[in-house]
Amino acid sequence: MHRFDVYFMSNTLLTIGEAAKVLNVSRDTLRRWDKSRRLESIRSGPRGHRHYKQSDIDLYLQNARFLAHQWVKASVGYEPPQDTYCQTRDVFQARLEKLQSVLKDKVSLSAISLLSAVAGEIGNNSFDHNLGNWRDIPGIFFSYDMRLHYIVLADRGQGILTTLKRVKPELSSDSEALRVAFTETISGRRPEARGNGLKFVRSVVVGNPFTLSFQTGDALLDLKQHDADITIRQAEPAVKGCFAI
Repeated sequence: MHRFDVYFMSNTLLTIGEAAKVLNVSRDTLRRWDKSRRLESIRSGPRGHRHYKQSDIDLYLQNARFLAHQWVKASVGYEPPQDTYCQTRDVFQARLEKLQSVLKDKVSLSAISLLSAVAGEIGNNSFDHNLGNWRDIPGIFFSYDMRLHYIVLADRGQGILTTLKRVKPELSSDSEALRVAFTETISGRRPEARGNGLKFVRSVVVGNPFTLSFQTGDALLDLKQHDADITIRQAEPAVKGCFAI
């Protein structure tokens, strides 16, 4: 059955298999999303089978996190929606300033400064380390949702492994590169200093009531306040550059 045929069925609930087809993800991914409350299911029957409301799926398909993930994992690049697309650093900086304005009445001044610094570091990293070497679509995906309390950034660049192999050729996997980027000081010279900025991001997240999910290639890092160490796991599908929430 075609994914859109599944979506427009007359039933108001989808099974986990049907929902997975609509969203183009695995059942295991949906189970993780349910556990983290990213996309919650309705349990039914003695075995607690998961079902999903079509209205919830519809909302999720409009969610910037979903759109960014679809974009960064696509095999062929395409321009994302214009209200999320920052083709140049100047556009990104202007939209980052708008984010600061949006946050003004919602969080403290210190939180505004820290969140803007983290988003700015991740976004500027994309421009610094992919200039002239974009995979296909230059620039980044940048959006946020104040109702759901998240900021999302993504790029279709080289990824951290390719960047760090210039100075650490012994790196052999996305997981190794991601761990180095968030834990080791690489060099004071650009473009080798990618990991130094991400160490700053780590320090901000660990010291404040924030969370970070950062994927490059097939490596996914999850970080939250007070984490003494970082947790990296393999993620499928792999992304073409970097994807951060």
